[in-house]
Amino acid sequence: MLLLDRNGAKADPFARVETLDDVAGKAVIVAFDAAEKLLAAAPAQAGVFAPNTLDAEQLSPFLDRLALIAIAFPSATDGRGFSLARQLRRLGFKGILRASGPLFSDQFPQALACGFDEVEIPDANAARQPVQQWLDALKRVTVTYQRDYAQGERILDRRARS
Repeated sequence: MLLLDRNGAKADPFARVETLDDVAGKAVIVAFDAAEKLLAAAPAQAGVFAPNTLDAEQLSPFLDRLALIAIAFPSATDGRGFSLARQLRRLGFKGILRASGPLFSDQFPQALACGFDEVEIPDANAARQPVQQWLDALKRVTVTYQRDYAQGERILDRRARS
């Protein structure tokens, strides 16, 4: 899997684990249903992999203790993960939000606008769309109608000034 942020490809400091044996002192990601047990195991940094169907309120009790939430995108046409990211940011999550799945480079600006910090894409998608294509997508969308997570200027803000 290729991990990208707005600066390009990056190494993943988190390891996905199936069991909680020997996670102390490590940065790990587990399935959401193991979040409580993971936090009790005292990893260096805790992350969860959440389905895009999860209610943001279900993550609420853990938000201040999680370093990363990876939200699954089962397909590029299933946009529920964008809404979940926005809801988590509104609930006050300050950690890393990761979109994980077969997204397209054209969705990268929207992912960042919704509050994602990074995107993790399968190798097959990375082979079809190299890193530079993802970075170029950020240059194509400069102003949107919706206010993004970073509170950038909207098209409506420009119109109001003129």
